[in-house]
Amino acid sequence: SSPHLVQVRERIRINGQPISKDLFNKYFWLVYNRLEETKDPAHASMPAYFRFLTIMAFHVFLQEKVDLAVVEVGIGGTYDCTNVIRAPVVCGVSSLGIDHTSILGDTMEKIAWQKGGIFKPGVPAFTVAQPERPLEVLRERAQEQECPLYLCPELDDFEEGSRALELGLAGAHQRSNAALALQLARTWLQRHGCQGLGELKEVLPSSELLGRPVPLAPAFRLTDAMIQGLRDTEWLGRTQVLSHGPVTWYLDGAHTTSSIQACVRWFRQAALNQDKPHDGSEVRVLLFNATGDRDTAALLKLLVPCHFDYAVFCPNFTEVSVANNADQQNFNVTLENALTRCLENQRTWTRLLEEKVGQDSWLPSPLRVGGLLQPAPARGSLLLVPPAPRPLNSPALVFPCLAQALRWVAQGRDPHLAAPAASGAHAHPAASSGAVLLRDAAAVRVLVTGSLHLVGGALRLLDPALSQ
Repeated sequence: SSPHLVQVRERIRINGQPISKDLFNKYFWLVYNRLEETKDPAHASMPAYFRFLTIMAFHVFLQEKVDLAVVEVGIGGTYDCTNVIRAPVVCGVSSLGIDHTSILGDTMEKIAWQKGGIFKPGVPAFTVAQPERPLEVLRERAQEQECPLYLCPELDDFEEGSRALELGLAGAHQRSNAALALQLARTWLQRHGCQGLGELKEVLPSSELLGRPVPLAPAFRLTDAMIQGLRDTEWLGRTQVLSHGPVTWYLDGAHTTSSIQACVRWFRQAALNQDKPHDGSEVRVLLFNATGDRDTAALLKLLVPCHFDYAVFCPNFTEVSVANNADQQNFNVTLENALTRCLENQRTWTRLLEEKVGQDSWLPSPLRVGGLLQPAPARGSLLLVPPAPRPLNSPALVFPCLAQALRWVAQGRDPHLAAPAASGAHAHPAASSGAVLLRDAAAVRVLVTGSLHLVGGALRLLDPALSQ
């Protein structure tokens, strides 16, 4: 799977665990030296980063004699280097979203065409409910390849009577992922003659599935192992909550419009379900970054309804100097470029809030201080104990690296993070006034989203054990 969050070894796992440092080291040099010895002198470049890791993963799986390899595509499918597998046991296409548009195309139909490139002759494939046109594209791609394609029934159809299935991953969108996982798992188990898979259940297509061009796969009675698997699934950086004293971190690597929408639904439910502090002093902070060709303004607009008191933008660099952190270094992006993007995000957020204030005529316009939104002096306390709905006057701040951003948000109240340096670190009035509010608040709720790399960098600082 890709990308990794903290260490590159996460991409190549055996029995759910990243391979050891010794094993990674052994196979890295084995593959590297073999390629170096056999490369064509006329085209003497090594495979790019992702291609090299893909070759290495296949080599690890073969050498370690795994029974089953689950391979996630990198980008797309058709031209993805993982697509060298000629005869997989089964293929799956999860819910489609707009992403990597410069490579995959700027419409859902173009993206569906790319994803359908993993279909193979005679190999069953499954997908989940998709918009009508992209689903038709998937069906056409399956027909071209003579690949039997099926639509997964809803997860509800697998539930017995009144007993609801528990999922280890939060968020309604994980239900379609779970339904897809069940079909893929059952296909492999069937292929290997496993007994006791439970009888098939006829599923009547719901009205929204009627007339769809792809036949509905049957549901089936789940085994105890399947039920436990769904319940025990963990995936770092996806709808993950870390409670560190008064500071609660909500981490989700959402980076498309559809996944940000799902993230907002999850955050609002998860944050609002927490016990409210007795004195009501709760501060909400957004920590955001986005990379690549993503429409950042569209993503930020979806986050406005969460009513954040502060929006913090920083690059995905853990520290300003990343020399000691090679696993998270991106040689394709300079710090200057990354900071420019953060400043653009800051301006976008400020503009979105001003538009929101303009729409809500009952809200007094905030004063502008140095290009950042500041609460009017008479309403300063409202940041801390706001009426409902909360006033939309979030100051937006930019920090040069994640460590500084996290330290400012935590204000020494998270035992895993050092307190921010006091001398001159927050010359800006928004930063210094915010520091007081963050130190005094009974609860600080922080949503970290927009980039899996951002979430990975945050996890590295918030959970040092992951770096071991």
